[in-house]
Amino acid sequence: MPFKIDLHTHTFFSGDGVSSPEDNIAAAREKGLNGFAVTDHNTCDAVTYLLEKGLMRADGLPVDNFLIIPGVEVTTDEGHLLCIGATLPYLKGKPAREVCEIIHERGGLAIPPHPYDLFRAGIRFPVLETLPIDALEVFNAATTLRRYNRYAFKYAQLRGLPMTAASDAHHHEAIGTAYTILNTDDLSTAGILAQIVKSNDLNQHYLTPRDSMRKTWNNWMRLRRRKKLPETDPTLKGDL
Repeated sequence: MPFKIDLHTHTFFSGDGVSSPEDNIAAAREKGLNGFAVTDHNTCDAVTYLLEKGLMRADGLPVDNFLIIPGVEVTTDEGHLLCIGATLPYLKGKPAREVCEIIHERGGLAIPPHPYDLFRAGIRFPVLETLPIDALEVFNAATTLRRYNRYAFKYAQLRGLPMTAASDAHHHEAIGTAYTILNTDDLSTAGILAQIVKSNDLNQHYLTPRDSMRKTWNNWMRLRRRKKLPETDPTLKGDL
Protein backbone atom coordinates (compact mmCIF):
# COMPACT_ATOMS: atom_id res chain seq x y z
CA MET A 1 0.00 0.00 0.00
CA PRO A 2 1.42 3.42 -0.91
CA PHE A 3 1.86 5.80 2.01
CA LYS A 4 2.57 9.49 1.46
CA ILE A 5 5.18 10.62 3.98
CA ASP A 6 6.90 14.01 4.19
CA LEU A 7 10.33 13.19 5.62
CA HIS A 8 11.58 16.72 6.37
CA THR A 9 9.40 19.17 8.33
CA HIS A 10 9.83 21.77 11.05
CA THR A 11 7.72 23.14 13.90
CA PHE A 12 8.09 26.25 16.04
CA PHE A 13 10.56 24.28 18.14
CA SER A 14 13.02 25.05 15.34
CA GLY A 15 14.52 28.52 15.51
CA ASP A 16 13.06 29.34 12.10
CA GLY A 17 9.80 27.34 12.22
CA VAL A 18 6.51 29.11 12.84
CA SER A 19 3.76 26.49 13.11
CA SER A 20 2.68 24.30 15.99
CA PRO A 21 2.85 20.52 15.76
CA GLU A 22 -0.96 20.49 15.85
CA ASP A 23 -1.19 22.85 12.87
CA ASN A 24 1.29 20.71 10.94
CA ILE A 25 -0.76 17.58 11.61
CA ALA A 26 -4.00 19.25 10.55
CA ALA A 27 -2.44 20.55 7.34
CA ALA A 28 -0.86 17.19 6.52
CA ARG A 29 -4.14 15.35 7.04
CA GLU A 30 -5.99 17.86 4.87
CA LYS A 31 -3.49 17.30 2.06
CA GLY A 32 -3.91 13.53 2.21
CA LEU A 33 -0.58 12.65 3.78
CA ASN A 34 -0.32 9.52 5.89
CA GLY A 35 2.35 11.01 8.12
CA PHE A 36 5.53 13.01 8.39
CA ALA A 37 8.88 13.07 10.14
CA VAL A 38 9.40 15.94 12.56
CA THR A 39 12.97 17.14 11.99
CA ASP A 40 13.55 20.36 13.89
CA HIS A 41 16.99 21.95 13.94
CA ASN A 42 19.18 20.42 16.65
CA THR A 43 16.32 19.62 19.01
CA CYS A 44 13.86 16.80 19.64
CA ASP A 45 11.61 18.90 21.89
CA ALA A 46 8.71 18.58 19.44
CA VAL A 47 8.85 14.79 19.86
CA THR A 48 8.57 15.15 23.62
CA TYR A 49 5.68 17.58 23.16
CA LEU A 50 3.84 15.27 20.78
CA LEU A 51 4.25 12.29 23.09
CA GLU A 52 2.89 14.31 26.01
CA LYS A 53 -0.13 15.36 23.94
CA GLY A 54 -0.83 11.81 22.80
CA LEU A 55 -0.33 12.81 19.16
CA MET A 56 2.41 10.24 18.57
CA ARG A 57 3.35 6.96 20.23
CA ALA A 58 6.66 5.88 21.72
CA ASP A 59 6.23 2.43 20.13
CA GLY A 60 6.26 3.91 16.63
CA LEU A 61 2.67 3.11 15.75
CA PRO A 62 0.26 5.67 14.23
CA VAL A 63 -2.33 7.65 16.15
CA ASP A 64 -5.73 7.65 14.43
CA ASN A 65 -4.11 6.25 11.27
CA PHE A 66 -1.58 9.09 11.12
CA LEU A 67 2.11 8.45 11.71
CA ILE A 68 4.61 10.91 13.13
CA ILE A 69 8.21 9.73 12.85
CA PRO A 70 10.78 11.07 15.33
CA GLY A 71 13.79 12.84 13.91
CA VAL A 72 16.07 15.84 13.96
CA GLU A 73 18.09 17.93 11.51
CA VAL A 74 21.60 18.15 12.92
CA THR A 75 23.89 21.02 11.99
CA THR A 76 27.11 19.02 11.74
CA ASP A 77 30.53 20.52 11.24
CA GLU A 78 30.22 19.80 7.50
CA GLY A 79 26.55 20.64 6.93
CA HIS A 80 23.01 19.53 7.71
CA LEU A 81 22.18 15.86 8.28
CA LEU A 82 18.74 14.37 8.90
CA CYS A 83 18.20 11.66 11.47
CA ILE A 84 14.97 9.83 10.62
CA GLY A 85 13.41 7.37 13.05
CA ALA A 86 15.23 8.21 16.27
CA THR A 87 15.90 11.01 18.71
CA LEU A 88 19.38 12.33 19.42
CA PRO A 89 21.19 14.35 22.07
CA TYR A 90 22.44 17.82 21.15
CA LEU A 91 25.09 17.22 18.46
CA LYS A 92 25.44 20.59 16.75
CA GLY A 93 28.97 21.13 15.46
CA LYS A 94 29.99 17.47 15.65
CA PRO A 95 31.66 15.83 12.61
CA ALA A 96 29.13 14.43 10.16
CA ARG A 97 30.61 10.94 10.28
CA GLU A 98 30.33 10.85 14.07
CA VAL A 99 26.69 11.96 13.83
CA CYS A 100 26.00 9.20 11.28
CA GLU A 101 27.42 6.64 13.67
CA ILE A 102 25.28 7.89 16.56
CA ILE A 103 22.18 7.86 14.34
CA HIS A 104 22.82 4.22 13.46
CA GLU A 105 23.50 3.30 17.08
CA ARG A 106 20.04 4.63 17.94
CA GLY A 107 18.33 2.78 15.10
CA GLY A 108 17.74 5.74 12.80
CA LEU A 109 18.58 6.52 9.19
CA ALA A 110 21.15 9.13 8.18
CA ILE A 111 19.92 11.18 5.20
CA PRO A 112 21.67 14.38 4.06
CA PRO A 113 19.09 17.03 3.06
CA HIS A 114 19.54 19.57 0.26
CA PRO A 115 23.12 18.46 -0.53
CA TYR A 116 25.09 20.78 -2.79
CA ASP A 117 22.93 23.78 -1.75
CA LEU A 118 25.60 26.44 -1.27
CA PHE A 119 23.24 28.72 0.64
CA ARG A 120 21.68 26.23 3.07
CA ALA A 121 24.55 24.24 4.60
CA GLY A 122 24.23 21.27 2.29
CA ILE A 123 26.94 18.65 2.74
CA ARG A 124 29.36 18.83 -0.19
CA PHE A 125 30.46 16.02 -2.50
CA PRO A 126 33.90 15.33 -0.96
CA VAL A 127 32.28 14.75 2.45
CA LEU A 128 29.33 12.79 1.09
CA GLU A 129 31.80 10.33 -0.38
CA THR A 130 33.09 9.49 3.09
CA LEU A 131 29.77 9.12 4.93
CA PRO A 132 27.86 5.88 5.66
CA ILE A 133 24.51 7.40 4.72
CA ASP A 134 21.33 5.39 4.17
CA ALA A 135 19.62 7.53 1.54
CA LEU A 136 19.84 10.96 -0.04
CA GLU A 137 17.25 13.73 -0.21
CA VAL A 138 17.29 14.34 -3.96
CA PHE A 139 14.28 16.67 -4.06
CA ASN A 140 13.91 19.49 -1.56
CA ALA A 141 10.91 21.70 -2.25
CA ALA A 142 12.68 24.70 -0.72
CA THR A 143 16.04 24.36 -2.45
CA THR A 144 17.72 27.68 -3.27
CA LEU A 145 18.41 26.73 -6.90
CA ARG A 146 16.68 23.86 -8.67
CA ARG A 147 19.89 22.60 -10.17
CA TYR A 148 21.00 21.52 -6.70
CA ASN A 149 18.22 18.92 -6.72
CA ARG A 150 19.42 17.70 -10.10
CA TYR A 151 22.97 17.36 -8.78
CA ALA A 152 21.72 15.37 -5.79
CA PHE A 153 19.67 13.07 -8.02
CA LYS A 154 22.64 12.34 -10.29
CA TYR A 155 24.90 11.64 -7.32
CA ALA A 156 22.37 9.25 -5.78
CA GLN A 157 22.13 7.43 -9.10
CA LEU A 158 25.90 7.09 -9.39
CA ARG A 159 26.28 5.81 -5.83
CA GLY A 160 23.16 3.64 -5.93
CA LEU A 161 21.55 5.38 -2.97
CA PRO A 162 17.84 5.27 -2.12
CA MET A 163 16.18 8.62 -2.78
CA THR A 164 13.73 10.79 -0.84
CA ALA A 165 11.70 13.92 -1.53
CA ALA A 166 10.44 16.30 1.12
CA SER A 167 8.96 19.74 1.66
CA ASP A 168 11.42 21.07 4.25
CA ALA A 169 8.34 22.94 5.46
CA HIS A 170 8.83 25.64 8.08
CA HIS A 171 5.15 26.65 7.96
CA HIS A 172 2.14 24.34 8.02
CA GLU A 173 0.91 25.52 4.62
CA ALA A 174 4.06 24.09 3.01
CA ILE A 175 3.67 20.60 4.51
CA GLY A 176 3.33 17.99 1.78
CA THR A 177 4.53 20.20 -1.07
CA ALA A 178 6.88 17.31 -1.82
CA TYR A 179 6.93 13.89 -0.22
CA THR A 180 8.09 10.29 -0.57
CA ILE A 181 5.63 7.56 -1.56
CA LEU A 182 6.50 4.41 0.36
CA ASN A 183 4.95 1.11 -0.70
CA THR A 184 4.56 -1.03 2.40
CA ASP A 185 1.83 -2.73 4.38
CA ASP A 186 3.36 -1.51 7.65
CA LEU A 187 2.43 2.04 8.63
CA SER A 188 4.79 2.30 11.57
CA THR A 189 8.15 3.92 12.16
CA ALA A 190 9.88 0.54 11.74
CA GLY A 191 7.93 -0.23 8.57
CA ILE A 192 8.65 3.15 6.99
CA LEU A 193 12.35 3.00 7.86
CA ALA A 194 12.59 -0.44 6.26
CA GLN A 195 10.97 0.89 3.07
CA ILE A 196 12.98 4.14 2.82
CA VAL A 197 16.13 2.18 2.02
CA LYS A 198 14.39 0.56 -0.96
CA SER A 199 13.26 2.11 -4.25
CA ASN A 200 10.35 4.55 -3.83
CA ASP A 201 8.33 6.99 -5.87
CA LEU A 202 8.79 10.72 -5.29
CA ASN A 203 6.22 13.50 -5.43
CA GLN A 204 8.14 16.56 -6.57
CA HIS A 205 6.69 20.06 -6.39
CA TYR A 206 8.40 23.29 -5.36
CA LEU A 207 7.26 25.76 -2.74
CA THR A 208 5.14 28.62 -4.01
CA PRO A 209 6.87 32.03 -4.24
CA ARG A 210 4.88 33.07 -1.16
CA ASP A 211 6.09 30.12 0.91
CA SER A 212 9.66 30.61 -0.31
CA MET A 213 9.60 34.25 0.72
CA ARG A 214 8.13 33.35 4.09
CA LYS A 215 10.87 30.80 4.70
CA THR A 216 13.58 33.32 3.79
CA TRP A 217 12.03 35.89 6.11
CA ASN A 218 11.89 33.38 8.96
CA ASN A 219 15.56 32.52 8.45
CA TRP A 220 16.51 36.17 8.83
CA MET A 221 14.24 36.79 11.77
CA ARG A 222 15.34 33.79 13.82
CA LEU A 223 18.53 35.66 14.70
CA ARG A 224 16.50 38.60 16.01
CA ARG A 225 13.84 36.93 18.10
CA ARG A 226 13.29 34.03 20.44
CA LYS A 227 9.89 32.36 20.71
CA LYS A 228 8.26 31.39 23.98
CA LEU A 229 7.61 27.70 23.42
CA PRO A 230 5.30 25.35 25.28
CA GLU A 231 7.03 23.66 28.17
CA THR A 232 7.59 19.93 27.97
CA ASP A 233 7.64 17.43 30.78
CA PRO A 234 11.34 16.93 31.67
CA THR A 235 10.60 13.45 33.03
CA LEU A 236 9.86 12.21 29.51
CA LYS A 237 13.14 13.30 27.97
CA GLY A 238 15.13 10.49 29.49
CA ASP A 239 12.84 7.94 27.82
CA LEU A 240 13.40 9.15 24.26
